[in-house]
Amino acid sequence: MEIKNMNSLTLAYIGDAIYEIYIRKYLVMNCKLSKVKTLQKEAVKFVSARGQADFLKKLIDENFLTPIETEVMLRARNHKTTSHPKNTDIIVYKYATGLEAIFGYLYLEEHYQRLEEWVERIVGEKVCLYTEKML
Repeated sequence: MEIKNMNSLTLAYIGDAIYEIYIRKYLVMNCKLSKVKTLQKEAVKFVSARGQADFLKKLIDENFLTPIETEVMLRARNHKTTSHPKNTDIIVYKYATGLEAIFGYLYLEEHYQRLEEWVERIVGEKVCLYTEKML
């Protein structure tokens, strides 16, 4: 079976973990933060459903996605679901699922350089907003 044709929620399942690892790695390696509480506050901006949805919409508007990434994202975003987390609406949840599916696809296809490009575009100027002095 081709990975791009794998169940979109399965791709999102693995992608959720991969996305969080890449974000955490970026924060640990690039921010001068040593307190876990501060790192977690930074990470939440990126790994929340709202943050994921906003980043994906921005990258769609910028035509950043490849045709295959778009296909994977659309399948995940349009997957029929009857439930979603209580703290977000269904549209936000579907976009977040689309982003996670892309990360799952890229990881399983071993497109690690492209994953790095995604993370660099997502974190952009938002990374390292806190400093130890601010706490």
